[in-house]
Amino acid sequence: MYIYIAIVAYVVILFLTLRDIRIYKRTRIESYRKGAVKGILASTLALLGVLFATFNSNLGLLVVLIGLFINQKGSRERVFKDAKALDRLLGKTDI
Repeated sequence: MYIYIAIVAYVVILFLTLRDIRIYKRTRIESYRKGAVKGILASTLALLGVLFATFNSNLGLLVVLIGLFINQKGSRERVFKDAKALDRLLGKTDI
């Protein structure tokens, strides 16, 4: 069961990182580049946590949790004006 929790956290981190990369590619706003770099580091830790969770569930989930804390997003510029929730989820920008 714990391995599934770690895998879901890894997939969420990857999705948010890819979203930041897409927004940075469209807008060239520096805060989204920094978020993408943090996301790559966090996804690496989360993947290690998934691997550790196969042997020791507590240690694996701890490493995934550390990755989630690293992936925290800071303040960002507004790139969405009238976008719907699906557009925001996929990273489409109004700029």
